[in-house]
Amino acid sequence: MSTEENPLQPPPWLNAPPVDPYPYEETHDLRQGPDLHADLLDLLPFIGVWRGRGRGGYPTIEDFDYAQEIRISHDGRPFLHYESRAWILDEEGKPVRPGGREVGWWRPAGKDKDEIEAILTTPTGIMELYLGKIEANPPRIEMVTDFVARTSTAKEVTAGHRLYGIVEGALLYAQDMAAMGEGLTPHLSARLIRVGG
Repeated sequence: MSTEENPLQPPPWLNAPPVDPYPYEETHDLRQGPDLHADLLDLLPFIGVWRGRGRGGYPTIEDFDYAQEIRISHDGRPFLHYESRAWILDEEGKPVRPGGREVGWWRPAGKDKDEIEAILTTPTGIMELYLGKIEANPPRIEMVTDFVARTSTAKEVTAGHRLYGIVEGALLYAQDMAAMGEGLTPHLSARLIRVGG
């Protein structure tokens, strides 16, 4: 049967050999890897690996202590990769179980690149689109949800507000959440120390 008679031929990549590993470096350490894109200069203080402790709570759950690691990196393009993982701590500061995880992207926007667009997703079925402002001095980001999408099995989250800042070299943040019929209410806050970058 010719190609004209059977246009659904296998694509040329179907039996191609494997490719080499991803050839482009992503880094949280500004001393190595690609140059930082000029649009990210006001976000430069946030790039790195951060680790510390925080406190969480909400009207529908008991308060809890947690540890967290946040990794903020770039690959030379005008956006940052954001990854967060947390674990619950007992009263003595020992790990009890894994906690929340998020992954997403921060992107400067606006004419002067002093606005931010952020997309954050969780493995529990929630995707949040945040819009906000970047301040350079002192380094600060404030953002609120523009849109929240969730799967049918996800917790009912309807809005969020986040504030990130660099204070005396540490990354401090506070997160408010509207969920389970509650309005915007404080949910998480932490202080993280730079451990990489």
